[in-house]
Amino acid sequence: MNRSTVRNFQVTIAAIFVFTVLLLSCEKVVHISLASTPPQVVVDGAIETNIPPYVILTSTIGFFSNIDLSTLQNSFLHGAEISVSCGAKSVNLVEYSFDTGNNNKFYVYTVDTTNLSNIMLGQVDSFYTLTIKYGGQTYTSVTKIPNPKGIDTMWFATPTYQDSKTPKGALQLFVNYTDPDTPGNCVRYFTQLNGGPYYPSQIFSDEVVNGKTVKDIGLFAGYAQTIDANGDSLSYFYAGDTVTLKWCEIDQGVYNFWNTAGYAASAIGNPFASPINLQSNMTNGALGVWAGYGSTFKTAVVP
Repeated sequence: MNRSTVRNFQVTIAAIFVFTVLLLSCEKVVHISLASTPPQVVVDGAIETNIPPYVILTSTIGFFSNIDLSTLQNSFLHGAEISVSCGAKSVNLVEYSFDTGNNNKFYVYTVDTTNLSNIMLGQVDSFYTLTIKYGGQTYTSVTKIPNPKGIDTMWFATPTYQDSKTPKGALQLFVNYTDPDTPGNCVRYFTQLNGGPYYPSQIFSDEVVNGKTVKDIGLFAGYAQTIDANGDSLSYFYAGDTVTLKWCEIDQGVYNFWNTAGYAASAIGNPFASPINLQSNMTNGALGVWAGYGSTFKTAVVP
């Protein structure tokens, strides 16, 4: 290395050193104050084919709040005036409480079970308007129960993608589905295992497949997200299981909510994920969804 090269190298090192010192000397502690925001109304409501409407009404919980059963129970909102209307018919919903044990209760608004003459059951191709009056504010939403097409066929087979985490003996549910030739047919499906609860899984839009027959759609089992278990094993089915697929047509507003909610849930803890706002179909700043479900059911035993 000649003398000129050595000198240039020394100058470069010196410049880097000076630049680093300047950066360090310019360091400043930044304090970010997260302003508290007032609680917002959260709606989890639905009406389904041949099922009465229900609404679970809660308020938002602070991001840094200590979450326990007491916090969740205190988030329920009581004394709201809630009605559901379809055409000229309207019903007022009544609040009911259910004891979940350990002195905790779960609250839900639904039809008055003491007045069966004024009951409302969901009907396909009908629009339902939800009106909530609470705390001096009024929140509304409109949803439709689409006429469900249902799947063509369903069967169980080896999972499409397998790796070392795929449980032995695991099978995946597959379906063929012919989408109606009108745009906006969206789907959310649930699965029931051996007579247990229905758990939601994925959602689909017909944006790309409108009017086409889609074959070999791989579906996964829904399961309770609150339990501490291996999701890899819970996503599949096994020989001898009795499986019911609940295939629900939903409108675009309901799809937008569940699509953004699913993205937000999957992005938790990912520093590279883009921030996203949930697309509620409620008015006046309320969060959540008022959803109509046009449901069909198909049951099979896993061979």
